[in-house]
Amino acid sequence: MDMLSMLIPFAVLGAIFYFLLIRPEQAKRKQHQNMLENLTKGDEIVTNGGLHGKILGISNDKKIVLLSVGEVNNNEVKIQISLSAIAFLKKGGELIEGE
Repeated sequence: MDMLSMLIPFAVLGAIFYFLLIRPEQAKRKQHQNMLENLTKGDEIVTNGGLHGKILGISNDKKIVLLSVGEVNNNEVKIQISLSAIAFLKKGGELIEGE
């Protein structure tokens, strides 16, 4: 009986920790992964480094994204980034995380 009464507070703390920290983080990660899987040509995104750009293409294995990030001397500036570097999707000027 003594051992059981000592374990109950740890079980309660474990449950609180799970529902307040672990579960919401898993849901957020799943939502972000879903957003990355549904990106298409023409979507506007923001990278983890703060680059804003428009997707020109996604490689066949979906690991590299070609972005248009602006224009210099009437030449379009294109860069390649890793899919994992995308933080947000932009819709109507609003940043949308996950979706």
